[in-house]
Amino acid sequence: MLREFGERYRLDLTERVIPFWYEHSLDRECGGYFTCLDRDGTVYDTKKYMWLQGREVWMFSRFYNELERKQEYLDAATLGLEFIRAHGRDPQGRLYFSLTREGRPFFYQRKPYAAVFYMAALLEYYKATGERDCLEESKELFWLIVEWIENPELLDRPPMDGAPAMSSLANVMVLASMAIELIQVEEDPRYRQVMADAINGAKRHCDAERRILVENALLEENAEVAAWPEGRFFNPGHSIEVAWFLLHLLEYVPDGECEKMALDVLEGSLEFGWDREFGGLSYCMDLEGKPTLQLESSMKLWWPHTESIYALVLAYCRTGEERWLEWLEKVDAYTYEHFVDEEYGGWFGYCDRRGNLTHTCKGGNYKGFFHVPRALLMSVQQIERMDK
Repeated sequence: MLREFGERYRLDLTERVIPFWYEHSLDRECGGYFTCLDRDGTVYDTKKYMWLQGREVWMFSRFYNELERKQEYLDAATLGLEFIRAHGRDPQGRLYFSLTREGRPFFYQRKPYAAVFYMAALLEYYKATGERDCLEESKELFWLIVEWIENPELLDRPPMDGAPAMSSLANVMVLASMAIELIQVEEDPRYRQVMADAINGAKRHCDAERRILVENALLEENAEVAAWPEGRFFNPGHSIEVAWFLLHLLEYVPDGECEKMALDVLEGSLEFGWDREFGGLSYCMDLEGKPTLQLESSMKLWWPHTESIYALVLAYCRTGEERWLEWLEKVDAYTYEHFVDEEYGGWFGYCDRRGNLTHTCKGGNYKGFFHVPRALLMSVQQIERMDK
């Protein structure tokens, strides 16, 4: 059964997903990538969104390094990297959120995440080319990002008197992901410390009773804030994504409690987040069933399902327990029924609660060439590794 999943994921990746984005996304005139693509690949917004520029460089570099050493993959990665290097950073080294097609600054978000994906892109491109300046820039940027997360004022986000001290699960996640990437290239005890801190951060977010990771964890007791929507917010996709990051971290930082927590969180997040009436994972939820501030909370988005597919493949390959295969069959069936476009290739991203498509686009300002190909590639690699 698992081998059949692997064969289908490889076929989907190489025959439908990569060709769609390679054909329609590359801006060979101005550099970088178009990500706002309609169903047939038509570009409906020419701006360049920096989260997605870095992610696409990383993805094409990873294909060159681990899927097939095709020159077109490396050329596609170079196209994006050169665009970011020429236009993506402000005089303080921070990354813009979006640029015009030609590379003029359009919007600055005051968050570190565009830099996170650029840092990963530099590192993966270094693996592909051996260009030492990419490695050095990625390391420099890594420590800048750590500093920005610890001190958001450096991103022009001053502290607010009424804002409570909270930890963001997104920050835990990106620190873990960056450290995993770096330590594969260069050993440094500081990376292992960042990993250990990420594990401890995840434990802070763990709701042991529900077996999930909450999005915001209070750093000090505050009953009022705990009753706010921010204190009740649960994003199943993030919880599941962090669960598989934790399993990867264990390869470098032994922690007796972490594996059990990660597997508990994976199962608990699926159980809590799964829509028992219409199927699929809810985008986000209020832990007490109260209204959410996110109007799209009941929608079904592509990326929590791709993260679940890889997390379940990893959990099954790691443990051999049938419960993960049963969940994989359920998640896979929903995903391939609702998000895959057999006619034009690529995946849709957005359905309503009942599973009806709400947008025909294949990409936008947050959806690009990342979650789908990453999950498919890593799932194939895990399955093929297990078969050997």
